[in-house]
Amino acid sequence: METEVQKTIDESKQGEATMVAGKSGAKKLYLESYGCQMNFADSEIVASILSETGFSTTKNSAEADVIFMNTCSIRENAETRVRNKLSQFNKQKKRNPKLVIGILGCMAERLKKDLLEEEKLVDIVAGPDSYRDLPNLIEEVSGGQKAVNVLLSREETYADVSPVRLGEGGVTAFISIMRGCDNMCSFCVVPFTRGRERSRDPQSIVEEAKQLVEAGYKEVTLLGQNVDSYRWNITKKGEIIDPEKEVVSFAQLMEKVAQVSPELRIRFSTSHPKDMTDDVLHVIKKYENICNYIHLPVQSGNSDVLKRMNRGYTREWYLERIAAIRRIVPEAAISTDIITGFCGETEEEHQDTVSLMKEVGYDFSYMFFYSERPKTLAQRKFEDDIPEDIKKKRLNEVQALQSELSYKANEKVVGETHKVLVEGTSKRSEDDLYGRNSQNMTVIFPKEHYKPGDYVQVKIEGFTSATLRGVAITE
Repeated sequence: METEVQKTIDESKQGEATMVAGKSGAKKLYLESYGCQMNFADSEIVASILSETGFSTTKNSAEADVIFMNTCSIRENAETRVRNKLSQFNKQKKRNPKLVIGILGCMAERLKKDLLEEEKLVDIVAGPDSYRDLPNLIEEVSGGQKAVNVLLSREETYADVSPVRLGEGGVTAFISIMRGCDNMCSFCVVPFTRGRERSRDPQSIVEEAKQLVEAGYKEVTLLGQNVDSYRWNITKKGEIIDPEKEVVSFAQLMEKVAQVSPELRIRFSTSHPKDMTDDVLHVIKKYENICNYIHLPVQSGNSDVLKRMNRGYTREWYLERIAAIRRIVPEAAISTDIITGFCGETEEEHQDTVSLMKEVGYDFSYMFFYSERPKTLAQRKFEDDIPEDIKKKRLNEVQALQSELSYKANEKVVGETHKVLVEGTSKRSEDDLYGRNSQNMTVIFPKEHYKPGDYVQVKIEGFTSATLRGVAITE
């Protein structure tokens, strides 16, 4: 989540989603979220805060009293989609002048003046650290004013807010373990839109996991812009802040959550190659309920490009981390993020990315061509000098290669039996269910008597580059 993609939500499936909860209330809130998993988690916090002032969420924007769009600034096309949707909502506002429209998240912080004053598309602009102030901002708008709060915080983690779970199904959930980012990747706006890095009290994270288990959830994803940087009661220099309190690293936090229940699967997103340590890998290996899946964004396979990106590691360092994963957690699937056409990228540098993909053999990847973002170091220091047709050509090349790699990865598991957590009914057939195995591969199999939330042993009989297909077996 610390990269241009800030993931891992597959944008083709979840780049945009209306989120719904069942709490009742006299006023209706419609939430739409874009981009990363952190935004989806933040929307659950927003729903919780506003539920305390009488709001319930709705699927239908036409019946809403307040519409909030939780936005992403990572790529230009995401902002374009948001603007188009805001224009649609403003047509609705002409029919219902009392309707309040607001924009939240990263795009809100970055484009507050444009959206409020020049384009006049919204009534409220609220940054990621100002969600507790939303009831007051709504009250201001009711009084005829525009309302803005985009102040960034060094302390806010929303640790005491119990999120309203908005995803349908009640099987998987997000737990935000930290906020902000101290990495200054030259292509990324996150440090400017989400502020400095701060970690959440580990006990509050464990308690949230326990609450989810009690509510019937079977999987949690621990979220942070860079989860490997999670630290509690210790500075980056290794100085203990309070000798009477426990020191907790990310590996130790993950172990605490894994111990909540053996029936609760643990995932995490996202790791940074320069910070991933072997102790995290050993914890993954130790606990069966921590998934054998690691998303390790590389962005480029060339060390000079990585230096221009200010990633903090070289090609060799990255490959050493891959070797450690293969050595300690050989069952792990590995995915990555890749940017093609970054400033000054030569064809030879691009081919280094291609060769690294082949060497690692990624199970899947999130791939994009470079999109220059205002305020970033790259925008200030480098020329965006790769023509778009070249960017797209290189993107097409890595996408085609990844399709081959994913096909080979899926082919290898045919005949194996995998433990699958059922998440829902297949979109293609009411007779099939879908879920994921420990390696984050989507598995489809006949429904029979199984239901969402069940763990099912599935023998893999077929595959595509995107999914596995199998049949449930009785142990």
